[in-house]
Amino acid sequence: MQWQDTGFVLATRRHGESALIVELLTRAHGRHAGLVRGGQSPKTRAMLQPGNEVAAVWRGRLDEHLGTIGCELVRAHAARFLGNPGRLAGLTSAAALVGAALPEREPHADVFVSFARLIEALDSGIDWAAQYVRWEQDLLGALGFGLDLSRCAVSGVTADLAYVSPRTGRAVSRTAGLPFHDKLLRLPEFLWRDSPADQAQLVLGLTLTGHFLAQSGWPSACGKLLRLLRSTAENAALSFYSR
Repeated sequence: MQWQDTGFVLATRRHGESALIVELLTRAHGRHAGLVRGGQSPKTRAMLQPGNEVAAVWRGRLDEHLGTIGCELVRAHAARFLGNPGRLAGLTSAAALVGAALPEREPHADVFVSFARLIEALDSGIDWAAQYVRWEQDLLGALGFGLDLSRCAVSGVTADLAYVSPRTGRAVSRTAGLPFHDKLLRLPEFLWRDSPADQAQLVLGLTLTGHFLAQSGWPSACGKLLRLLRSTAENAALSFYSR
């Protein structure tokens, strides 16, 4: 058995004295693992960092076997973010979440494409944190747990949406939700209309998607990213009020 595919590295773990088991997100074969012989060498470990794009060849006697994977580096994304803790946290969080949420060896071309777009956003550095939040929202949708943020679940209005039901994932307007605001999740504006996202809005967005990821059995892996954004938001607020 053999196949060739393009993939992104999700994770690695040691196997024996010199090998690694690598887990990839591939275009045609979904989340797929394999043994990399000699994978603990410095050169190979550098290539198999989470987020790096590789050309992979998998071989195994039977389809259900672990098999071996040979990888060639296509693009080293991880090294580009070493000097940027926020983008590096976003990259590692996305890789860990895909590894936890996707069933093994089931193709998810939509998730592969959205992950590639997230990598492009992280590479560009433009609006990358908002793109990360939207990516978590899209992942929920791809796995059958989509949020309905298009209109109010109570009144049907499409304006002034401010909350989300923590049970149904449907949006609620400010007027309809105000009496129950302490039981509802806050909905950041950038997730339901075209508006810029400040640090406080990004924290609300990650809190929202994180709730539904945990409810679906896949705890968000963005703890470090959330702490960084919270710290930035708090510092911005202190700076504003100290003027």
